Amino acid sequence: MACTSQFRWASAARTDTGRVREINEDACLDQPQRGRWAVADGMGGHDVGDLASQLVVETLGQLPEQAGIKHCIAEARTRLQDANRQLRDEASRRQVQRIGTTVVVLLACDRFCGYLWAGDSRIYLLRQGQLRQLTRDHSQVEALRQSGYLTEEEARHHPAHNIITRAVGATDQLELDEDAIEVADGDVFLLCSDGLSNELTDEEIQQTLASVDCLHAPDELVDIALSRGGRDNITAVVVQAEDPQATDKTLLNPSP
Repeated sequence: MACTSQFRWASAARTDTGRVREINEDACLDQPQRGRWAVADGMGGHDVGDLASQLVVETLGQLPEQAGIKHCIAEARTRLQDANRQLRDEASRRQVQRIGTTVVVLLACDRFCGYLWAGDSRIYLLRQGQLRQLTRDHSQVEALRQSGYLTEEEARHHPAHNIITRAVGATDQLELDEDAIEVADGDVFLLCSDGLSNELTDEEIQQTLASVDCLHAPDELVDIALSRGGRDNITAVVVQAEDPQATDKTLLNPSP
């Protein structure tokens, strides 16, 4: 039995090469009808980074329907392990050290969203005007920040901020983190590559998601990153949940 989300989903995506790079090694998935979204940030250069990110996005786009959020997450994990093996084999065939990509994927089922990630691509949640980061970067700098060796501001500007510790294709056995969250009416999710999160503060992301319609928010966010120099590929996928069963908000506080 296929899993059906109890929410109506609206989403939009944009990916941009930026102003410095010649090739866009980012890729994204935007399937609101199926409740699937993803961002992948490829690495490796020499025309292989984009191969990795495209493979991961195509793999996730072909996920079969599952019954229940746990099964959705498990199937995504299995398919990403398959993609990991393909990238390891391709690196061996091309005689390069690695062909890899970050990944962050959001899956909607029933009243829940599940998510998995490897690397420093992120998912943010805006709920009732407040932003929080759902994922934690798999990076050397984030490990130092969590251990108390770096402040938030020091981590943001650290010269090694782009060195990640996990990626699809990096090792024979892919390490993924996963979690799930119960969705509330009006929730807004942002999936993005570090080309966006490195250029905008959390406060700027919060303000943009709170003030711009989700269908136009990716353009707004990417344009801001480009205006700051666009030093990397930039990708944003913005997703909003609407509960058809929610009580009309105009009735919550009736006039006396």
